[in-house]
Amino acid sequence: MKSLVLAATFAASGLVAGPASAQLISPCGQQDETECMLESIWVAASVLPPEKQDRVKRPFLYVVAETHDAALTREWSRRLNSAPILPREGPGYAGRKARGVLAEGGWDDFLQKARSGSAPFNIGRPEIMAEGARLAETPALRERIVSAMFELAGPPQGGKGLERSFEQADFGHLLAELSMEACNLQDFDRAVRLTATPDSLRYALWRARITGDASPLAARIRNEADDQDTRHVRAVLEGYAPIVSRGYCPD
Repeated sequence: MKSLVLAATFAASGLVAGPASAQLISPCGQQDETECMLESIWVAASVLPPEKQDRVKRPFLYVVAETHDAALTREWSRRLNSAPILPREGPGYAGRKARGVLAEGGWDDFLQKARSGSAPFNIGRPEIMAEGARLAETPALRERIVSAMFELAGPPQGGKGLERSFEQADFGHLLAELSMEACNLQDFDRAVRLTATPDSLRYALWRARITGDASPLAARIRNEADDQDTRHVRAVLEGYAPIVSRGYCPD
């Protein structure tokens, strides 16, 4: 049933090349990449029931707002019948905790507490360390924190769910994000192996920011749409948002 619903939706949208059952969707081609990718994401969202579409409208419009394209923002707000949303600003919980530790004791104290897992690192250690890396004043200091994160994460573990280390997966996710932000492909590939879902579209999109050109993933975004679960759309939004806000890494 799910495949029939998706095929019918894509066929109605004019996004299927060939028989609907094959779900052979054309990539962006010569179309503006941002417009094509946003369209692909919302096509994936459109197979969800209306109440679940409503749940992803706000995060979708956050990504649209990150384009800083007033016309595009107005168009999507009109299409989704929702007020425009401003880009997110300000530090969250982990950022506030990282700043607090640094204000009290500096970087050596930050790393000592992180390694020992003492407060505030007893809750959300990977997240606080990642925010610390972003606050580092020099590349060498940032690398020192990233190295400590890899060390604490340990070697990749097999298994799923309770069979694997949740903290390792969190470290892997945040190290992948930091590596994507720093355009470090070697560290990125190393970090993704620590995550719970290394083959996810989120990480494929983050990797595309480093290597350039996310548009070939438009077909996968559409083809892997889930008509019951919002996690697919949310993961894609998280994956594409840095490309919108930061652009691609330099060659």
